Amino acid sequence: MKDLTAYTTLSFDCYGTLIDWEAGLSSVLAPWAQEQGLELDTEDLLTAYSAQEAAVMREHPSWLYPQVLAEAFRRTGRHLGTAVSDSWAQRLGDSVPDWPMFPDSAAALASLGRHYDLVILSNVHRAGFAGSNRHLRGDFAAIITAEDAGAYKPAAPPFESLEAWLDDRGTPRSELLHVAQSLFHDHVPARRHALDSVWINRRHDRPGWGATPEPAEGWSYGAEFRSMQEFAAATAAAFRDRS
Repeated sequence: MKDLTAYTTLSFDCYGTLIDWEAGLSSVLAPWAQEQGLELDTEDLLTAYSAQEAAVMREHPSWLYPQVLAEAFRRTGRHLGTAVSDSWAQRLGDSVPDWPMFPDSAAALASLGRHYDLVILSNVHRAGFAGSNRHLRGDFAAIITAEDAGAYKPAAPPFESLEAWLDDRGTPRSELLHVAQSLFHDHVPARRHALDSVWINRRHDRPGWGATPEPAEGWSYGAEFRSMQEFAAATAAAFRDRS
């Protein structure tokens, strides 16, 4: 990867990178499973859910994220042999604004914003991200959601929308660094689009893939950090060294 000071723009996945979407999902999946008498731990539930959400996103790219969440929950229930009621499905669909921020995200964004233009590239709807940004308090040059792109990552349209925004700004692709946790949703398509990326490995202390499907294609990234705090510290150090 190039020197971190060579970039002018950072694009971020949000859910899994800045917002703890696994904690948000689990806050609904776990009490539902307990109510149904399912003896599954959180990791089992997230793994069962992950393939269902990816399938719904692929089959219904124009649906808003609350619809995707609700249908993925229903399919998860069918997969586990237990029906999901409409009230439970809606509870998950409406939960996005309440999902917690990772503790280091807001401070890291503030630090990074001193050196870069910040962009959101997220599998969410506009209203959902607006709720999340009340936690993050991010100052973003652009916010590109699945609602804007008409599709969900890892499909091409979100990244094509990002590239179009770069072109409108006159920013070379070589000056963009994509920052994301999900290999499946972000680093596979970033490689397809020849975009530099760094991996925020939020699950570094846990086995398995959690709520993110295992990638079926090759991926790449220029560096790995275990947290946004670690990435922001490395960036601050790079700019200090340059000066």
